Amino acid sequence: MSATAPPWVLLRGLTREVRHWGRFPQQLEDAFPGVPVICLDLPGNGILNRLESPPRVEAMADYCRAEIARRGIATPCRLLAMSLGAMVAVAWAQHYPGDVAAAVLVNTSLRPFSPFHHRLRPSIYPRLLRLFGLPGSGRQVETAILRMTTRRVPDPDAVIEEWLRWRQENPVSRRNALIQLLAAARYRAPRQRPLDRILLLAGGADRLVDPQCSADMARIWDVPLQIHAEGGHDLPLDDQAWVLQRIRDWLELVERDGPGACARSCNGGAIKT
Repeated sequence: MSATAPPWVLLRGLTREVRHWGRFPQQLEDAFPGVPVICLDLPGNGILNRLESPPRVEAMADYCRAEIARRGIATPCRLLAMSLGAMVAVAWAQHYPGDVAAAVLVNTSLRPFSPFHHRLRPSIYPRLLRLFGLPGSGRQVETAILRMTTRRVPDPDAVIEEWLRWRQENPVSRRNALIQLLAAARYRAPRQRPLDRILLLAGGADRLVDPQCSADMARIWDVPLQIHAEGGHDLPLDDQAWVLQRIRDWLELVERDGPGACARSCNGGAIKT
């Protein structure tokens, strides 16, 4: 990969911060030598936990765009984002198309493509109500989040210990968590894909979001989809090697044959591996 390739900008999901990517950013740098990898917190999360989260996904995209400019990072960039972060990536590409060269969207769900019961599985509603509405220990909350979002983590206890430490260092207020949840529920994506180079990745065993949401997006936008049959919501944590290989294969195909060839090779956007 050329050193002049666009930088990667990584965006996480609801209440999560840049450290929740784990070792993935470093592995992405190793996979694309010489290409910068920049991880951004959304307002209200991580080192920005003292800020109030914007009530609209579009405003989150505006913040990220301004932060990239403040850091002197040239655009266009490549966006790699999951869940709520992927909604921010779509809004960014829609409103500032010259900023985004390509986007990899992981386990997201968008209006108007999918019904609410697919965008948020009904089976987890009671857990979310407990997480957002009732008091509980940090350990209970992080344990519940890990169980909802992952399926293949080899040492969950170690992950929970890390998450608990980050929670204590950069606590996300209940108000900000609710604002982010409502912003995600209200966001409406464009019917037309916001850019040509989009790859969708989904976990076939996602307990939080039905992978049918990604299949709906792939069909309507005519973009490729790769489904990890055993992966959960947090695919970069469940199987980093799989995510990196899918991205590498996709970019090689797109750069050689163009986005249309990639979509056709993915049989209308539905491949399970």
